[in-house]
Amino acid sequence: MVYRPTIGLEIHAQLKTQTKLFCRSINNPFEKEPNLHVCPICLGHPGTLPVLNEEALIKTAVAGEALNCKITSRTFFERKNYFYPDIPKGYQISQYQSPLCENGYLDIKTETGIKKIRITRIHLEEDTGKLLHSEDGQYSLVDFNRAGVPLMELVTEPDLTSGVEVQAFAEELRLTLRYLGVSDADMEKGQMRVEVNISISKDENLGTKVEIKNLNSIRAAAQSVDFEIARQAKLLEAEESVVQETRGWNENKRETFSQRVKEGSADYRYFPEPDLPPLNLGEDFIKKVKARIGELPRQRRDRFAKEYRLGGEAIEVLVQNKKLGDFFEQVCSEMIAWDKIEHAHRPEEEHYPELFKIASNFLINDLQALLGSEETTYSDLKITPHHLGEFVVRVFHKEISSSNATTLLGTMFETGQEPSQIIEEQDLGQVSDLAEIEKAVVAVIAENEVAVRDFKAGKEASLQFLVGQVMAKTKGKADPGLARDIIKKSLK
Repeated sequence: MVYRPTIGLEIHAQLKTQTKLFCRSINNPFEKEPNLHVCPICLGHPGTLPVLNEEALIKTAVAGEALNCKITSRTFFERKNYFYPDIPKGYQISQYQSPLCENGYLDIKTETGIKKIRITRIHLEEDTGKLLHSEDGQYSLVDFNRAGVPLMELVTEPDLTSGVEVQAFAEELRLTLRYLGVSDADMEKGQMRVEVNISISKDENLGTKVEIKNLNSIRAAAQSVDFEIARQAKLLEAEESVVQETRGWNENKRETFSQRVKEGSADYRYFPEPDLPPLNLGEDFIKKVKARIGELPRQRRDRFAKEYRLGGEAIEVLVQNKKLGDFFEQVCSEMIAWDKIEHAHRPEEEHYPELFKIASNFLINDLQALLGSEETTYSDLKITPHHLGEFVVRVFHKEISSSNATTLLGTMFETGQEPSQIIEEQDLGQVSDLAEIEKAVVAVIAENEVAVRDFKAGKEASLQFLVGQVMAKTKGKADPGLARDIIKKSLK
């Protein structure tokens, strides 16, 4: 039997603000010293009054605007009542009836094309504290550093149908939030949390909904969906019922497990927060929000394809790694300036796409390899966009060979020296003089009779070997194309 999965997501993202949502305590939920960034307000002491953090409100609206939502002009906060040790007030200040953002969408890329995933709502609320359990299970401690941190919650419509789509949505959302500067959205650090609501059915009717929590990575969210589809299908095949419940995810066993029966919204007894006035957001607020939205990932993909004419894989790497993409654009700017000075006689449309391709290849492959696992920011690099621009132009115009280019880039990375200085000091300039290359070819042919015979017998691999010998004899400075042509001409 083929079943139809129906999947919706609830995603929480901690906002990047200096202070918490309703007080002046520092927003640093990763402080190692427990209960350091707390105050009477976020600890829920009697008689204290919350004051809304405007920056958190703006950043939530920025996310909503970028995700094609309608910003609610009149909204208000409510108390979501439930008791848990990490909720110091006994309730959470949140939004339910009138969320800040509604009716948006985010496009994701699937195997069949672009799919629009509708966003029901985005609202603002305060985060909870953190429970720390002893290894022997005898006691638990509470750290309230995270309590009161501004939290954006996004709820989708049930438009997703697989783990692959869940992963694509979560990754594109995370990337969008990072581009906006709204949240770092690092799931391993708890800055973004994904919860899955899933059911399966034989027809268009919805099945029994199960919620999956405790997901610590986007990959885990995708894997939990695939497992849950199989689990529910097995129950239905055995004519058993799927229980509406909350399930956790066991990372080691790669399976979900039952936690508790799911609460409904009525269980939380929502009512308007009496200590916070309603918000009336006018045109000035919307203008302020729109002014904060820069280039989004989807826009950068389109621009890189049109402006730099790169391939899809290169574009995706440069878009996913925003700092690398920014660095690439700085290199291209310097590269064009250098090329116009040194080679102004060539029309730009003739070779700029090739320059852009060479620059992206060296940045994505060679420079990333040099960086390795070190957390070096591009602003800290000794090698500058100006020097890389010169480097790419010299590679394109064959002033250095491909083998020496690797040596040159490594030295630039380590020392920060200009390419021209290194080329001169290490004698890395490419030899294009026919007489000198012909001399090397004659010597190589005389020294490698077996390879010569093999090439004349039709073994093309021998030609590459002979070219390599010429490169070695010229210390990597010969133009390999010229060397190949001269060898072939000499052996005919």
